[in-house]
Parts: sequence; structure tokens; C-alpha cells
Amino acid sequence: MPRRVSIFGATGSIGQNTIDLIRRDPERYRVVALTGARNIAQLAADARALNAEIAVTAEERLLPELRAALAGSGVTAAAGQGALEEAAARPADWVMSAIIGAAGLAPGIAALRQGATLALANKESLVCAGALMLETARTHGARILPVDSEHSAVFQALQGEDMAAVERIILTASGGAFRDWPLERLAEATLEQATDHPNWDMGQRITIDSASMFNKAMEVIETREFFSIDPERIEVLVHPQSMIHALVGFNDGALMAHVGPPDMRHAIGYALHHPQREKLPVERLDLARIGCFEFRAPDDARWPALRLAREVMAEGGLCGAAFNAAKETALDGFISGALRFTEMAEVVERTLDVLSRQGGVIGAAMTLDNVAHVDHLARQVARAATQERTG
Repeated sequence: MPRRVSIFGATGSIGQNTIDLIRRDPERYRVVALTGARNIAQLAADARALNAEIAVTAEERLLPELRAALAGSGVTAAAGQGALEEAAARPADWVMSAIIGAAGLAPGIAALRQGATLALANKESLVCAGALMLETARTHGARILPVDSEHSAVFQALQGEDMAAVERIILTASGGAFRDWPLERLAEATLEQATDHPNWDMGQRITIDSASMFNKAMEVIETREFFSIDPERIEVLVHPQSMIHALVGFNDGALMAHVGPPDMRHAIGYALHHPQREKLPVERLDLARIGCFEFRAPDDARWPALRLAREVMAEGGLCGAAFNAAKETALDGFISGALRFTEMAEVVERTLDVLSRQGGVIGAAMTLDNVAHVDHLARQVARAATQERTG
């Protein structure tokens, strides 16, 4: 019987790589739902090609365009947040969660509630509401598999191992577009320069997050949530080649590294085929040609996001939701030209300071409503902080 799969964020880079793997063996899968945002042409083309049951755009205003693109296909068209959650609640065996931002949280929860295996590429879900996600999975007999290359690497290195023997987890970071820039130049970095990643082919927002290291800051928090490890035992190393995705250190002094090409189809394929390993269309590394791997310690002055992540984990509660919302808002500010590259971290820090002083906000119970409330408040504060810098 074909495996029922849904892909949330189908038009992004993770979604497209997932579709690439599924289309290589179409008889094996039955596509339930595909979702996207503004790229209606791609969403409709994929829904037709994969004979999906339903295609959903997050943009309600684009529903007529999606309906027209799917006319005569037999694929149902829908739009809006409610439609996303309804699609996630449709019975599926495996769901890719690749919606960017906090918008991916509610569909992910909906998928877990119907017992699906959730392949999690949406790091914001664990950052904003890790305890809620994990408890929902436990309650409904669902499973979360990591798809971020770093967390997939850690997960693979831990197969057959006892977490009690783990001393540390080391996440690697490419360093992004500005890893070798003089510090004094960072304030003048342009949007075009920030979106030119040296190793990975990713979307605009995540590529900028790589340059600012906010993506790695999010992954540090995600590591704490997913693997239940003390923050003090999570380390970050800059690894320019992006071929060692993570390392796990054990109590006998051994380090187990996951090495592979910078191709997201590896992590996606591992989650798609888990618990088996199956052949994937990715590059086989020639270590003799590579010659050596480089590592360096991250510079807190260059990447203050890493320090902020430590502060978020120390505060706990809903601080992760505030951090993510402030980060997304600051990123909007940089993309629009309202903020300089270096001002993004300043806006996030200002937002966390303001909300931490508001009694009961960060410490409220972790529910979807409270996460949404903190998200709203943080965006308000971050927008105000952005406006202060633009005069």
C-alpha cells in the first residue's frame, strides 16, 4: 500500500527537495496535501503532477488563482490558516513540516494529533513551543524526526547509543556570507551580499539568518528541546566546508561525526525512509580531494545571536517564542531596508529585555494561545524598536 505523505511548505527549497525524492519513486507514495504561499504556479504544477488530494495556499487572496490553476485536475484548492490546519489533520503517515516561521507551529501540532510521523524542518516549532510539541507527540503516539541537517546528523550519530553517555553535542555552522569580513564592514552589508551563501542553495530568509547566525542560535535552542540536553553541553563550531554537520562527544572521549555533502536531500531522505537507509541521489565525497576540514570558534562580536540564544534558554518559558518573533520582525526590517545588518540583533535584544520585564508574559503556561499572544507582543515591540532606529 502506498505511503500517505503531506508536504507543508512544498514550494520552498526543503519542500522541492522532498518532492524530488518522491517523484523518483512515485508508486511508493500517495500525496495527501501540498501547501505553499505565493508561488501558485509551482504549487499547482506539483499538485497536478503528484495527484494530491488538496493544495493549500496560506494567502487567502490567492485562492481564485489557485482554483483556476487546478481547474479540471480533481485537486481540491483551499486557502488560509484554517485550511492549513485542516489539511494537516487529514490522515497521513508522514508529514514534512517545512513552512518557514511560527506559522508552521499549528499545522505541525495538527499533524501530530492525528498520529503522523512529523519530519521537522520548521525549527521555529521547537524554539517557540518545544515542550508542547513533544508532549503532543507522546500523547498521540506520533513521532518527530529532525530534518535540519545538524539535528539529523546528531540523531543519526545517537542511533544505538545511550544519551546518558553523551557529554556534548557540537553543531557546525558555515559562518554564512560574512564569516571572513572585517567586523567594521558588517554594518554596511547589503541585502544582496547577505543572500549570497558560499555553500548552500537556500531561500532568502534562511540565507540571511545564516549570515547573522540567527539560524544557528535557533538550532542551539532546538537541540536543547529535541535531545533534552543541558545548554552548557551544546557547542557551536564554524566549519566553512559544511560537510561535517554535527558531532556528538561521549563520556569515553570519543567524538562521532556525521559527514556528508551540503545537500538537504540527505537529511530529508533519512527522515523519509527511517528506520531504513536507502540509496539517495547525493554526491559521494572524495576525502582525498577535499584534503582537510577547517574549524574555528565563533566570534560573539560577529554573531551576537548565539549569546542571545543562551539567554533565551536560561530564561525558559515562552522566551523562545518571543525570540523567534523578534528575529522574524528584525529580518523583515533588514529586507525592507529599515535596519542595518548589525541592527537586527539589537532589535531582538531590546525586545527580549522589554518582555522579560513584563511580569507573567514569558512565564505563562505553554499553550498555543499563549505562544500566539507572546508572538504578537514581541512583534509589536520589535516593530517599535525598528522604528526608533529609522527615526
